[in-house]
Amino acid sequence: MKPARWLPLAAFAVLAALLAAGVWMSRKPDRDALPSTLIGKPAPEFALPVLHDLNYTVKLSDLRGQPFLLNVWGSWCVECRVEHPVLTRFAETKRLRVVGYNWKDEPADALRWLEQFGNPYMVVLSDVEGRTALNWGVYGAPETFLVDGHGIVRWKHVGPLTDAIIQTQLLPLLGKIEAAQ
Repeated sequence: MKPARWLPLAAFAVLAALLAAGVWMSRKPDRDALPSTLIGKPAPEFALPVLHDLNYTVKLSDLRGQPFLLNVWGSWCVECRVEHPVLTRFAETKRLRVVGYNWKDEPADALRWLEQFGNPYMVVLSDVEGRTALNWGVYGAPETFLVDGHGIVRWKHVGPLTDAIIQTQLLPLLGKIEAAQ
């Protein structure tokens, strides 16, 4: 058999391999696989205005004493809308204080969004500039942090919360935190 007959098949195989490699390399990274440097360390200090009353400020020290869940969201965030019913169901259990962290959002847009979809948060902090989020290592929304009563970050989840994540990750860790207090 002549080598020229194999040339189209070899060219096809090379192109298929390049295409497969390109598809594999362009996959989205597993955002959950990125560890947070904050785990086991004190939560970064903050003093942020409350979305519903921008003249009132909440500090991290105001939240100490009991664990809380800090949920980073924005009205512009599509995945936050997916997560919202799950977060609402969890907040309704009153197992844990849920604090909203409205990130890089206009207050009027955020308030309209909460009015439309409901407000599961004990309080909503507003960070229009996004400066405080840098200290927390936030690079996207939604992101969620579990902070214990001493102000230590115990868990971080990147991406939308699901019922399964709450059941298999958050609640077991919260149980350990509660047992240690």
